[in-house]
Amino acid sequence: MTDRIRYIMIGGFLGAGKTTTLGRLAKTYIARGKRVGIVTNDQATDLVDTRTLRAQGFDVGEVAGACFCCNFNELLETMSKLGEDERPDIILSEPVGSCTDLVATVIQPLKRLYDAEFTIAPYCVILKPGHGRRILANEKRAGFSPRAAYILKKQLEEADGILINRIDELSDEQAAELAGLIHETHPDTPQLRISARDGTGFDALLEFLEQDGDFGRKVLDIDYDIYADGEAELGWLNSSIHIRDDETFALDDLLFSVIGKLQVSLDEIEAETAHLKAIGLWEGFYGVANLISRDSDPELSLPSNCEVDDVELIVNARVAVDPEQLETLVQSAVKEACEQLGAEAEFRQTQSFRPGRPVPTHRFDDAG
Repeated sequence: MTDRIRYIMIGGFLGAGKTTTLGRLAKTYIARGKRVGIVTNDQATDLVDTRTLRAQGFDVGEVAGACFCCNFNELLETMSKLGEDERPDIILSEPVGSCTDLVATVIQPLKRLYDAEFTIAPYCVILKPGHGRRILANEKRAGFSPRAAYILKKQLEEADGILINRIDELSDEQAAELAGLIHETHPDTPQLRISARDGTGFDALLEFLEQDGDFGRKVLDIDYDIYADGEAELGWLNSSIHIRDDETFALDDLLFSVIGKLQVSLDEIEAETAHLKAIGLWEGFYGVANLISRDSDPELSLPSNCEVDDVELIVNARVAVDPEQLETLVQSAVKEACEQLGAEAEFRQTQSFRPGRPVPTHRFDDAG
């Protein structure tokens, strides 16, 4: 009998650190001799997360055009393709950061319909410290409307474990405050403090994920009208751009400049950022810059340390703003950054929209 594949899904709001967490988990499992596949997810194509993980050498499949819950059959097909050459021992998956109700629409269907193929690890959800603290503390200026905040709260509600990420950036007092806020609303849910960047807490996380048990049982009582309205508040943009110059320039400077200029223009119109990501790809090298909220600083999360004259740039933006306005601002930021370097930008494909109402392929309203 073929061993079942261990399915590990890591959820969390946009900008929580899911991709970095999956990358570190994958490296650790591979170092232990495990075969690992990764599935990313987005409402559109040209996903920075997919390119970033593939650039690190991982076997990655992408479910694009809808969330896992609304594209469950493609999730299964993508996982089966990961095993065409060599069946994975573990599949790590990262759902869209604006999605919730994943226990009822992903985990329960896997458990009930495909139990012979998969074992289910505890479902962990990463808390994004900045937005998470403000939303859990019910601050008036939490960054998002109550309908968008509803999604983050529901994500935590269905978790088997809650991960406080970016612990390396938090003081002891800030970490304790977050832990207290989580305990007030979810006193029976285990908490772990981690840093996906430097690996703090990952030994405990791995031990937690290796537990055997009946996980994924917290089926939500959820209002899909509020959920849909919350998702629709976000402008969604994925854009691919070819950039070239007669002379070489620092790829990292370009990435940092694009994200920095976007931050300034979005701040001018008081638009809250859920996440901005930009990846530059050149002859096997890559760099990534991002911004995770309006009041944070742009970050060169994966420096390339490369001088280039021809590069493929992909920008993903999730912002509480009209998608047409977001597209205009992204184009302006890219063009201005290129002009300062003396480079030319050719926009090849751009998708900008608001996510539609979630319509799950399956939904079980109880835990089987």
